[in-house]
Amino acid sequence: MEVGQPTEPHIAILPSPGMGHIIPLFQLAKRLVTHHRIRVTFLVITTTNPAPTAQNNLLRSDAVPSGLRVVDLPPVDVYELLSGVPPGLTPLCVMVELSLRSHLRPVLLELDGVTAVIIDLFCTQAFEICGELSIPVYTFFTGSTALLAFSLYLPTLDRETEGEFVDLPEPIQIPGCRPVRTEDLLDQVRVRKSDEYKWFFLHVSRLHKAAGIFANTWNDLEPISLLALKENPFFLNIPTPPVHPIGPMVKEEEPYTESDKEVLTWLDKQKPDSVLFVALGSGGTLSSKQLTELAFGLELSQQCFILVARTPNDATAMGAFYSAGGSEDDPIAYLPEGFVKRTEGVGLVVKFWAPQVAVLRHASTGGLLSHCGWNSTLESILHGVPMITWPLYAEQRMNATQLAAEAKVAAKPTVEPWREVVGREEIERVVRAVMEGEEGKVIRQRAKELRDGARVALDSGGSPCDSLARVVKAWKLNSA
Repeated sequence: MEVGQPTEPHIAILPSPGMGHIIPLFQLAKRLVTHHRIRVTFLVITTTNPAPTAQNNLLRSDAVPSGLRVVDLPPVDVYELLSGVPPGLTPLCVMVELSLRSHLRPVLLELDGVTAVIIDLFCTQAFEICGELSIPVYTFFTGSTALLAFSLYLPTLDRETEGEFVDLPEPIQIPGCRPVRTEDLLDQVRVRKSDEYKWFFLHVSRLHKAAGIFANTWNDLEPISLLALKENPFFLNIPTPPVHPIGPMVKEEEPYTESDKEVLTWLDKQKPDSVLFVALGSGGTLSSKQLTELAFGLELSQQCFILVARTPNDATAMGAFYSAGGSEDDPIAYLPEGFVKRTEGVGLVVKFWAPQVAVLRHASTGGLLSHCGWNSTLESILHGVPMITWPLYAEQRMNATQLAAEAKVAAKPTVEPWREVVGREEIERVVRAVMEGEEGKVIRQRAKELRDGARVALDSGGSPCDSLARVVKAWKLNSA
């Protein structure tokens, strides 16, 4: 081959555990293989515990294209290290640290000529390991670009602020971006002495080491923060790695089970835009009291609904984070007595997991009550479905405010779910407002406008496609 002629790069992609991280990076892997003819090895961090059902269904599907290889890193035993540690960023980061320190280097050496490695935010140990192997590392940022801007600003905020950020008298002004209300700050930065903060700070302080940052967004959705990252003097002087908006990078298809087909058959019988889909992500859980109020609120609203029911958890809002897709308990047993029977025909209760992409795509779906995780947010927008915000943990409060105040595709309950239990009367009110009120008509129209913009972005020749293509071109030249 002549020097300088492009050749086929080999890209390794490494997400941290959790469906919210795995899904968008796996979608990027498929996009690189099918649209850009690149070999991709998708590395999966594993433990001695079985992987969640939803994860196996995604990664082991027959729909995985040729040219995309899924490789499990050797399992690590974290049981003793994490025994008694509640779900959150700390156990995730301990798991990643142990796995990458033990296994990433030998696995990369075994792979055939890796051109670049793409990681998510919580795999930054790869910078040191890949640096020793002279392999460039890119970061795929799985949250919003507003969160990315906050993350890049955090080391400066940490240096210049005394006390806790949540006690500041005014919203936090990120250069060139919309201010962040202190009550919306993500969980991991609310207590600076905590292990959660230390882990988050460690990873975001390494973002500057990336050869580039892939942002799961497009300009119509987040014009302000994208412009700030590109042009604001603060970010230019950090310096900030090149930011490549390549979104929306969301799951486009998924295998159906028999129960999934039953859900879609039920939807086929409903009127257009008439069904509220209630789904709190892959890891979200409600308290027993909140689940009861939610059920009664849906019943009082008299609106059609699909409720993805999970076993309640009174200790944490992310009780299903490591068990997405299944549990031994029957969640229906925790719903109010007679609820399923009373709402039969109007509502449908699904245990643990539903085919979210197919439900959002369906013409009968008219709203999503969402935890406001970024993946669900993008999926909802991509299908023109307005939202009711129900943030639970992590950065979801930031997303909820952004969706309601900036993107204007969501309605917020007057009571914030993370502060206290939202009563059935308020749930009835906000559900009716979105599904049949004037507010719902406005945000539904805005959601459809953003949907059209997202589809243009996804089309060949759209700016996100161009952004990814430019990086791929550089990889091909560098691997010649």
